[in-house]
Amino acid sequence: AYERRFPTCPLIPMFVASDTVNEYKSEDEAIHVIERRCKLDIDAPRLLKKIAGVDYVYFVQKNSLNRRERTLHIEAYNETFSNRVIINEHCCYTVHPENEDWTCFEQSASLDIKSFFGFESTVEKIAMKQYTSNIKKGKEIIEYYLKQLEEEGITFVPRWTPPVACKLESSTSHARRPVSPAINIPDSAAKEGLNNKEILNTSGSPSEPTAGTPDDKLDADYIKRYLGDLTPMQESCLIRLRQWLQETHKGKIPKDEHILRFLRARDFNIDKAREILCQSLTWRKQHQVDYILDTWNPPQVLQDYYAGGWHHHDKDGRPLYVLRLGQMDTKGLVRALGEEALLRYVLSINEEGLRRCEENTKVFGRPISSWTCLVDLEGLNMRHLWRPGVKALLRIIEVVEANYPETLGRLLILRAPRVFPVLWTLVSPFIDDNTRKKFLIYAGNDYQGPGGLLDYIDKEIIPDFLGGECMCEVPEGGLVPKSLYRTAEELENEDIKLWTETIYQSASVFKGAPHEVLIQIVDASSVITWDFDVCKGDIVFNIFHSKRAPQPPKKDSLGAHSITSPGGNNVQLIDKVWQLGRDYSMVESPLICKEGESVQGSHVTRWPGFYILQWKFHSMPACATTNLPRVDDVLASLQVSSHKCKVMYYTEVIGSEDFRGSMTSLESSHSGFSQLSAATTSSSQSHSSSMISR
Repeated sequence: AYERRFPTCPLIPMFVASDTVNEYKSEDEAIHVIERRCKLDIDAPRLLKKIAGVDYVYFVQKNSLNRRERTLHIEAYNETFSNRVIINEHCCYTVHPENEDWTCFEQSASLDIKSFFGFESTVEKIAMKQYTSNIKKGKEIIEYYLKQLEEEGITFVPRWTPPVACKLESSTSHARRPVSPAINIPDSAAKEGLNNKEILNTSGSPSEPTAGTPDDKLDADYIKRYLGDLTPMQESCLIRLRQWLQETHKGKIPKDEHILRFLRARDFNIDKAREILCQSLTWRKQHQVDYILDTWNPPQVLQDYYAGGWHHHDKDGRPLYVLRLGQMDTKGLVRALGEEALLRYVLSINEEGLRRCEENTKVFGRPISSWTCLVDLEGLNMRHLWRPGVKALLRIIEVVEANYPETLGRLLILRAPRVFPVLWTLVSPFIDDNTRKKFLIYAGNDYQGPGGLLDYIDKEIIPDFLGGECMCEVPEGGLVPKSLYRTAEELENEDIKLWTETIYQSASVFKGAPHEVLIQIVDASSVITWDFDVCKGDIVFNIFHSKRAPQPPKKDSLGAHSITSPGGNNVQLIDKVWQLGRDYSMVESPLICKEGESVQGSHVTRWPGFYILQWKFHSMPACATTNLPRVDDVLASLQVSSHKCKVMYYTEVIGSEDFRGSMTSLESSHSGFSQLSAATTSSSQSHSSSMISR
């Protein structure tokens, strides 16, 4: 069964081909060793392949079958980039020592990345993803070929015996294997990988009709005009699912084109398509998505700073959407609008896309059910990898994937910079495999050459910012003014909630009453990350460590005055009797942050225990001749507003390896949480394990 996956296996799409390099058989046929050179199409970003200078990766696999010992050993190692990356894999099939009807399987592998053009973490993630995928599919593939053998009547392979015994029993043991007469499988069916039901149908005893009956027919002109080419089976699936919706679904029945998208997304498996379609219809009704274009007007911030818009159509008649992601301030949009408004805007774009597909179907006289998206990454940098922004992006992708399947016909990614593989590594696991196949990625000016934009878009409508002659009315984006940022409380007051989680928390900081956040660390070398904006006043940011937990926090208090903060939380954790150096220690140098600044940073913890992030009121140095602390305290209690600061913050604890692999620059593992712009200033704090950047 294992040998049937060669020279190539349809169940492993990345396994393109294989050639036999060496083969050895012992005289008694007990030992059979075969060595192959395997060609793999690794699921890696095209940009990475371009930089590496390869399209395919080659592995050498050696299979050693020992019929005497009843074992199969499989060894594999990489031939491509063997001086930079060393991959070794070993698998073993053996007979269980206590039950000969059981087969034992063991698998192990090692990965050693010495250097890879600065893409070490990306290569590691790709390798681990491929290896995990192979493990999950390994059993499925071997069972598929075992089942195939059974269907061919091969349910038993005679045990190997020494040559003498073979000669004595030649009249019986060398007889041809019997083939079951019950099912005659045509070669074409075996090659196409038909399942059991389909095979049974070919023998003349179908369990249910796969093609449409006379009652299950659509008008041929209607299909050609609005739906495209459909096989009888696909047509039948569409009609059966539509009838089921008409009989059971209370509410608006989607058009055939929309039902067909869900069927295609699940390879015309009616049960799976019905499940996701019903979930989507419930979601649309719950959030009134059908009326979003008529009832919701995008905020002015989106109209000014969201660098995306519709722009004519491609050569296939698909509506063309242009997104200048590299020019867009994703952090500013999230901070000014919140995730809800951003998601709602993306949904309105998708709804507009569906409407444009219908219009183009009428204009061009042929079915157009998807659109093309052109994404320009010129200007993409580490600012776009701001973790809360990436989280918001992943949520948006999840919602769109679940409710708008098969709407993306082609995605053209242009001018992909060096940082792009990091973003791709974060985002690609959330994108459906069928969707990923539609991605075309161009680095630098490659889009201007053969196989580039001109293959998909008419020269007359190539946007001016890409060297074309057509003026594109898509907003240019730019930084969202911080004056437009809103607090978490303001964002929580949105009238419609498409998700409930809030990224940021707000806090008030008073003179004599800092705001403190407790983080418990179990494993040393974890990474504490933070992102905060100083909305009002100047503050000092500190990080402390304590081996013992502080007492329960006193919320919204200002000493004995108990002055509460209407605009944010205030929590104090460090007890007044604690002494610095005895009860707790400072692990970072204090950082003075001015009003209006944004600060991102990280700290790699050295010890387990309790870490306290503190935002403290920053007082201007007093004059040498003035010493009025008591007067200041009195003024602080009487005029809180003049001694009040406000911060909005987000914190997260992640593993050190995860942090370095996903959020740092490809060029340096110490690049920090984000790199805001060319004017960004950074200051390494205390030791090399920490980084704070404004």
